[in-house]
Amino acid sequence: MWLWLLLGGGAFVLFVVAVFTLVFLSFRGGDQESFNAFGDKIAVVDLDGVILSPKQTVSQLKKFADDDSIKAIILHVNSPGGGVAASEEIYREVKRIHDAKKKHIVASIETVGASGAYYVASASDKIYADKGSIVGSIGVSAQWVNYGELLRWAKLKDITLKAGEFKDTGNPSREMTPAEHEYLQSLIDNMHTQFIQAVADGRKAKESDIRSIANGKVWTGEQALSMKLIDQLADFEEAVKDTAKSVGIKGEPSLVYPPKPRRSGLDLVFGDVSDYLPTREKLLEQEVGFYYLWK
Repeated sequence: MWLWLLLGGGAFVLFVVAVFTLVFLSFRGGDQESFNAFGDKIAVVDLDGVILSPKQTVSQLKKFADDDSIKAIILHVNSPGGGVAASEEIYREVKRIHDAKKKHIVASIETVGASGAYYVASASDKIYADKGSIVGSIGVSAQWVNYGELLRWAKLKDITLKAGEFKDTGNPSREMTPAEHEYLQSLIDNMHTQFIQAVADGRKAKESDIRSIANGKVWTGEQALSMKLIDQLADFEEAVKDTAKSVGIKGEPSLVYPPKPRRSGLDLVFGDVSDYLPTREKLLEQEVGFYYLWK
């Protein structure tokens, strides 16, 4: 019995030590960046998924922009766009790197670089895309579900007290008035104009030329090239080689990535539970907002 207790206790201690070691290493690993490479470096920042917050992307861009060992930055784009303000903030940081920091920054579009993601890419020095990439969708949208009929069916009433005629514009429990519809449309039209002006500025094009194609449509990379929405048909590897050549890097450049997200001890014990949680993309469908987003 004592032998079994000793063996069992020893196994438990080893298990606890192993778990704590994994947790410690995961936290240590989250702080490490890919700066162990030697030679000339090119930083790669991913713009992936729906753009809901600019914080992480802007922070990564700032860090690489201020690092003199980084010769260029590649924005690796695979996004349908997202929030208007969030997209604009990332756009401004890309433009700052280009204008103020004078650091070479390009965009490489993978599967999709549409709407807000294209808005961001347009501020870069050069845009690469594959032939089959989805590019464009210069437009603005706002949508939500009106459940007024459901409330009436369930004999429920929405009670709203307000001061100001337009304070509850977009209330999903009732139809919009003509004045509210005109008001929201004026906001969307203004944001659309901002989008067009930003792309025209970034692509060094006439505003009228961009406005003529700013109808929300998307195009393939091959079509976008002929429309001068991108500069070159190339996959990510080709974009890296061309960028290295543009900044005078000879040979194979060292690619630098931002630190990986930290994992918690719960992730190590129970695995990744993110698939069972509501995504931020799903949550935005329940919010009234304005989006540079292609669906």
